[in-house]
Order: sequence, then structure tokens, then C-alpha cells
Amino acid sequence: MADREMTIALVGAGMFGGDVHLRAYADLERAGLSGFLARLGLAEFSRPLADVRFRLVAVATRTQASAARAAEVYGNLTGATPRTFSGETPWEQVLTDFPDLDVLAVATPDHLHTAAVLAGLRRGCHIIVEKPMCLTVPEADAVIAASRRAQRVVCVDMHKRYDPDHMRIRDDIRHRIGEPLYGLAVLEEPLQVSTSTFQWAEQSDPFTYVGPHWTDLFHHYYGAKPVSLTAVGQKKRLVRDGINAYDAVQVRVDWDNGMSVTFHNNWITPADFEGPVNQGHEIVGTDGKVESDQQYRGFRYWHVGGGSRTANNHFTRDVRRPDGGATYVGYGTDSIHAGILAACRVRFLGAGLDDLAGTYPTPEEARITVAIVHAAREVRDRNYAYQQSGLAPAVSASFGSDGITIIDPHRAAEGPDAVFQRIYPGPI
Repeated sequence: MADREMTIALVGAGMFGGDVHLRAYADLERAGLSGFLARLGLAEFSRPLADVRFRLVAVATRTQASAARAAEVYGNLTGATPRTFSGETPWEQVLTDFPDLDVLAVATPDHLHTAAVLAGLRRGCHIIVEKPMCLTVPEADAVIAASRRAQRVVCVDMHKRYDPDHMRIRDDIRHRIGEPLYGLAVLEEPLQVSTSTFQWAEQSDPFTYVGPHWTDLFHHYYGAKPVSLTAVGQKKRLVRDGINAYDAVQVRVDWDNGMSVTFHNNWITPADFEGPVNQGHEIVGTDGKVESDQQYRGFRYWHVGGGSRTANNHFTRDVRRPDGGATYVGYGTDSIHAGILAACRVRFLGAGLDDLAGTYPTPEEARITVAIVHAAREVRDRNYAYQQSGLAPAVSASFGSDGITIIDPHRAAEGPDAVFQRIYPGPI
């Protein structure tokens, strides 16, 4: 039946949009959603939604060449070629040409998320958006308000929640190790990400780009909120290539449950590192400790000319089909499927947003990470400037019912009020 079809448009087809998103939607178009739901613990929706068909109707990117490449890949996977759109704000034309679009997937550079998400919500679309949802708390509040007004799902791709090791920590191990004391989270990306894959490294930083995975995970584990933060960053390697961007950023967040977590991120890892990325985290509790090494999980191989390599077979992997093709499965696509399921439950099963709580990463949950990113970018830049002038990186931030406050002791000479600057006045 025609009314049992979900149409999808993908905005952004770079490293993640052109691979994970594109292949996830190709599998949906080929075989539907039901086959993926057991991975989410939501298999009871397999039968009610078994006949829903999915169709990727558009791919939109900044350049026509990249849109055409993505459409060709999709056509090879499914036999159906979506329309292509290009430009600085290509989602506008997509929404004009497809006024009844069901889902807008946003995988653009970070600083473009908000405009595309809000445009989609105004047109009545459900949204799948890459992390971070946006870069400031006012933007997050605008997205949440628009989602509520439209009663449309905004699912943020926080796929680390769905890693089976992390689900074991959430559901079992964290209860065994007692109250959390402190933690460490590391995610180090290859140099090519900041020098060639992305053309927008100067508008972001490695913490803004991948740190949200970890801040969301710790919030997801404990339901905790941040109370204070400090951040520093370094610019040494990328400036050699003429890129005025941070090589690495370190952020320490203190939470309202007494836990302190330090986040280490860079995007300058040499190309000959043995894995796609270096990543892992640990938590020390009052009665134990858990370590999760996501980079090396015990799978290693080497061969002549290839060196020693590791692979994360949990993230995404090809599962061969009898027809010679492959289905793409793993925790890398699980949160996309969770968002698509939520959108289907609204449209076909009469669910409201409150009925869906706990089944996908919501914008309300993402707001916590956005607040951390918002404050970290401000603190990072101030501390970097002070270090360059020979001063200590002493700036920090606090979070509370009165908002986000930057505490800058170097401004004490301007008067007591100058030390404290409110950059967001609402509650966190």
C-alpha cells in the first residue's frame, strides 16, 4: 500500500553520510526494517511494521559531483537511483521538491546541522542527525521546541550507546563496580580526517567532532549532568599544513554524581597506525573498575606489505547474502534504525514523542552534550590564547540552574563581575 511507505532524503554524503547512512538506507529499501529490530531489543515491532517500505528519494551535498557519486553508489546497491541536489543549503530545494518527505537525515558538517534540522521540522519531517546535534544550547533549545511543536522525532546518532560492550557496562558492570569516582575516554582520529577528508577542520576541533560520543555515553550510563568543566587545546601539527585548527583537545568534566571524567581527542594520528581510530574508555568505582578498549578487541592480523592491523568488527560489517550482495550491520547503524523505528511508530502506530522515551537518543538527552561542547569551545579558546601569551590556562566553566558561566580569573583586574560571564542564562 502506498500509505505504508517512508521516504527519506540524505543531506551530506561525506565520510559517514556516504557510507554508514547510505548503506543503512539501502538495506531498508531492499528488505525493510524488521530484520534489524532484535538488535535494539524492540523486536515486538517487527510484525506491525513488516510491510512498511522505504525509499531514498534524494541525496544532497555541497557539490553536484559528490551528490552524483553517492547516488551512483546507492543505485549500485539497490537498483534505484535517488535524485541529486547540491549547493550551500541543498536541503531547502529537497524540501520544496518533496513536500511530503517523511525523514530528513542530516550528515553535514557540524556547524550546518541546526539550519537543516529546523528546516526539516518546519516541513513536518522526522530527523536523523549526526552528533553533535548542534553547537550551542540556544540551538538545542530551538530544536527541542520545534520537535515538540511538530511532534516529530529528532534522533541523534549516538551509536556508541549500542556497542554491545557498552550495553554490558550499562546494564551489568557499572552496578558491580560501585559508585563512579573518575573515568577516562579517548578517541583519536587519523590525520587524513583533518587534512583532507574534511574541509572544515578550522570551524571545529577533535573534541567537538568526536567527544560527544563519550560525553553522551557517560550521561547515558548514569543519567548525570555536568557541574563544571575545564578544557585546553594544542595547535602544532596541523599548522604545518597551513590549517589553523586544534590538533588535540583535552576536556575534564565534573558531574553531579561526583564523577570526574577526562576526555582526550585528536585528529592527527599517523596513517600507519594499525587501526582506523584509537579509542576506549575506563571507569573507576568505589568497588572496582571497567576498561573497554574499542580499538583493539583481540582481533589482529598482518601480511606482507600491509603491516599489523586491527579491525573493529562490531561497528559495521558485511554479512553476505545468497544473492552475492551484503547487508551492513553493527552498532554503527543501530541508532539510525532506532530513529527510523521511532518515526514509523509515530506515523503508523499512533505513538507520541513521550511514548517513545528510552527507545532512541533524543534531543533532550543530546542537550547535555551540546552544553558541554558549548562551554568547552569557549574555555578551550580562552585558555589557548592565555597560554600563547604566557599565562596559565586557568579558565573553567560551571553549569547549573542559572545556566553556563565562564570563570576567567585573568579578568579580575577589570573588577569582580568581569571574572564571571554568563554565556547561557537558562537551566542546564
